[in-house]
Amino acid sequence: MSVSAIIISGLAVGGTGILIGFILGIFGEKFKVEVDEREEAILEVLPGNNCGGCGYAGCSGLAAAIVKGEAPVGQCPVGGSPVAEKIGKIMGVEASESARQVAFVKCAGNCEKARKDYVYTGVEDCAAMAYVPNGGPKSCNYGCLGFGSCVKACPFGAIQIIDGIAVVDKELCKACGKCIAACPKELIEFVPYEGKHFVQCSSHDKGKKVMDACAEGCIACRLCEKTCEHDAIHVEDNVAHINKDLCVECGACATKCPKHVIL
Repeated sequence: MSVSAIIISGLAVGGTGILIGFILGIFGEKFKVEVDEREEAILEVLPGNNCGGCGYAGCSGLAAAIVKGEAPVGQCPVGGSPVAEKIGKIMGVEASESARQVAFVKCAGNCEKARKDYVYTGVEDCAAMAYVPNGGPKSCNYGCLGFGSCVKACPFGAIQIIDGIAVVDKELCKACGKCIAACPKELIEFVPYEGKHFVQCSSHDKGKKVMDACAEGCIACRLCEKTCEHDAIHVEDNVAHINKDLCVECGACATKCPKHVIL
């Protein structure tokens, strides 16, 4: 091949590249999406965990929603009030003070208290228990399975399996909701960080069946309900529930509970 042919080929390729680059530049400028400066500022303030606890696909999704007015400035559960205040300043609004929430496991059936129907050996995953006899080895069909699906889901290391049940470290919990979504028994819920009394049971069975399955379960005796002077605790579907909006944390229900299931 002659030198002139090589030069011509090189010029042709180079010219084509320049032309394509020029065309892409024009289209990029014509169709570019303008990004609100506030969105970028909010994204810098957000913790960047991309946990999804806010209900959006990562921190960028939340930042865009806040700017559009589709989400409140305090939507990030990980950042809490400090981050909400900073975002409020960016958006020019006042961030409302919200009480810190943490995850709580409604089960006290540890290895000592919960009875087992059989010894299980196999895949240690809570969701997999739907395919084994009786929904798992524990006699209580409502209790914590103890195989740690919530532990694996938590991005903050706030949950551990201790003596056969999941336990939340409320100092590490950021209320992202990953553990709630991971629990097939729906045993985990958000409770106030400042709260002191919670019902540590989720069984809907009647008293005798509860006692046969676990040494520490709600038997729906209603003594807590009768004791509470603030109408803050009621037995519904055979298990006690505390209304935290009415509870004054006096502890009368916990003192009266014969099964010591109110933590």
